[in-house]
Amino acid sequence: QAEFPYHWDADDFVSRRELLNLTVMASGALFVATAGIVALSYLRPATQVRQQAIVDASQLAPGDVHYFQYPTADDQAILLHLPDGRFAAYSGKCTHLSCAVYYDKGSEKLLCPCHEGAFDPRTGGPISGPPQRSLPSIKIRQDGSILYAVEETP
Repeated sequence: QAEFPYHWDADDFVSRRELLNLTVMASGALFVATAGIVALSYLRPATQVRQQAIVDASQLAPGDVHYFQYPTADDQAILLHLPDGRFAAYSGKCTHLSCAVYYDKGSEKLLCPCHEGAFDPRTGGPISGPPQRSLPSIKIRQDGSILYAVEETP
């Protein structure tokens, strides 16, 4: 029978008690680090909400459209009062080449006159023409009869 070729020196030997102590200390350190990370997440500033009044909803009948500037005075946006009573708002720039989009009541579509692109007013998604991406939607909140464009930033 061959002898095991490795010899333990007293300095290299780790007893079960030392291993258990090391494991408990490492687990405690991991717990404290995790608790610290969770505590720091509560200290972050709360989500900031920026809102801009758009229009009094009572002024818009189903099928009506309202153009407004959002998020800056240089950015055209479009608000639709859909036939089902909901409101939808989108960027007023076509996702193809940034031409101005308008709502055509006859076809009930958002149209881009530059390259004959069309978008679904309920979803903002492309229906026909060159645009491949949906119009960026704008979150709408209603407080009483006033409609607001809302942007949340962390």
